[in-house]
Amino acid sequence: MGSERMIVAVAEPGRGHVDHEPAVRHPVRAGLTMRHRAARELIVELNRRCVTDGLSTGTSGNLSVRVPEGILITPSGRAPRRTEPDDICLVGFDGVPLAGELRPSSEVPMHLAVYAATDARAVVHTHSPMATAVSITHAELPAVHYAVDDLGGPVRVAPYATFGTPELAANIVTALGGRTAAIMQNHGAITVGRTLEQAYERSMLLEWLCTLFFHAVQLGTPRVLSQDELRDVREQMARLRYGSAP
Repeated sequence: MGSERMIVAVAEPGRGHVDHEPAVRHPVRAGLTMRHRAARELIVELNRRCVTDGLSTGTSGNLSVRVPEGILITPSGRAPRRTEPDDICLVGFDGVPLAGELRPSSEVPMHLAVYAATDARAVVHTHSPMATAVSITHAELPAVHYAVDDLGGPVRVAPYATFGTPELAANIVTALGGRTAAIMQNHGAITVGRTLEQAYERSMLLEWLCTLFFHAVQLGTPRVLSQDELRDVREQMARLRYGSAP
């Protein structure tokens, strides 16, 4: 397989937990590094948008996409502005790195657990400030706006567990039951989708809903939509084929 060399990436400071392990070169299987070029480029693009859109800072957060061989995931300890398509890691469904010169994100176990438990094709994990604030003070994000229906309903807060652990992965899978988003206590947020674009838009929606909830709480006691009202929303969206092309 040829000689291997060590490559060190310095993590940049950021709020909250960041992937800070030293980056190393993993065994590269012939031809795997250059596969799924379009997916790699999209991961890089949206990873950078996480910073410009205020969803993450420094080297925090991680994105992944499911592919036949496993998952493509952002590397550990690499700032988005310094991450290129070839830096995206390919990890097998057993957690073994298949391609990439950098160490995969420490949250690989969480991503793999989500893919195993759901039909998600993409996962976005951020340290978005408003969602994290909600995680510190509430057990869920209530249905303060009908747009929460796109996330499956009120968003649960998964109990805290150390990053990168099986316990955290299990907590997230439970919180995601019947949902496309979950908030991670004292940590951040996670969204899933059929595509990476959809998962990312749900991250933006979740942060907007958390911001709306924050402002509502400052003004008084928020009115929360009932289950019947949310059911009516779903039925209306189905009738109007909301979000579909004309």
